[in-house]
Amino acid sequence: VQLVESGGGSVQSGGSLRLSCAASGYAYRRACMGWFRQAPGKEREGVAYRNNDGIIGYADSVKGRFTISQDNARNTLYLQMNSLKPEDTAMYYCAARAGLLCSQVHSDYNYWGQGTQVTVSS
Repeated sequence: VQLVESGGGSVQSGGSLRLSCAASGYAYRRACMGWFRQAPGKEREGVAYRNNDGIIGYADSVKGRFTISQDNARNTLYLQMNSLKPEDTAMYYCAARAGLLCSQVHSDYNYWGQGTQVTVSS
């Protein structure tokens, strides 16, 4: 199983970024995938998740600003991040778990990418 994130970078407050996560090596069509983030000195927190039944969830802190989506043909998960704030600065990770039951708890996920850094300056 391999998850490879891309799309991170540095932007100013109010800017946008789109993260991508290319997945391979497992039953992608029966899985829940999610985005997590971890800032220095803080716990890893769930940002958004999506399963293949279209069940979607977001952390309260990103609702209305972030959108999770996936392209089944390309086995790729996306996170569109708009109206970015300095507090969104973190390493962002893509994660996957078998089955359609989603969670925002990082220990529920079996597979992880290497992360992509997002830095938002004020």
